[in-house]
Amino acid sequence: MAHFPILHLTTRHPSAILLVVQLAGMLLYPFLEGTHAGLVAFNAFGVTVLTLTTLMVRRTPGLIWISGSLATAIIVLLMLQTFFSMNQLLPWSAGLEAIFYFYAAASLIAYMMEDQRATTDELFAAGATFTLLAWGFTHLFMLIQFLEPGTFAAAVNPQEMRTWTELNYLSFALLSSTGIGDVIPLTPHARAVASVEMFVGLLYLAGVVARLIGLMQLHQDDAGKA
Repeated sequence: MAHFPILHLTTRHPSAILLVVQLAGMLLYPFLEGTHAGLVAFNAFGVTVLTLTTLMVRRTPGLIWISGSLATAIIVLLMLQTFFSMNQLLPWSAGLEAIFYFYAAASLIAYMMEDQRATTDELFAAGATFTLLAWGFTHLFMLIQFLEPGTFAAAVNPQEMRTWTELNYLSFALLSSTGIGDVIPLTPHARAVASVEMFVGLLYLAGVVARLIGLMQLHQDDAGKA
């Protein structure tokens, strides 16, 4: 194992691998949007994230059959969209992906809350969970946009459908309570979901992350006394 540091990291800190892949996806997606080849690569990368997330759920109190079933259904829908241009399935895949990421985030939160000691992997899990929540709301925004065109506006081309990258930017801005930037929800449904995301972000930072930081500090104090 010492000769394969990546495998060693994957075994000891799988949450770190999931977090790195998610962040890499956010940086890659802007280059993939807008063309059919980009759509293929976009969906292929999405399958990779789904697979890693499902494997991560196995280490949590979450039920693997739930995440596995959702991931399988999503992969089938993505393949139909990619190879048969069945774009009418986009709302279904967006809705299922939102459910999948929310369930994975809840499973990781349960994993972080199940003991009284903050491990290194749980710290990585805190970052991965935040990203999972943001991705879940991104797909929920995508679903709302499909069902109600004109839901979101932006400073550039305000009448067009917003891309995944734009809605992901909005999601991170709302979840972190840093503002909504130039992407704005216009309809009551979109604004209601945006308000819920801001509330979820505050609860997550104040509850889960603050608890991990407190446990780390307590462990350091105990180590210092010893």
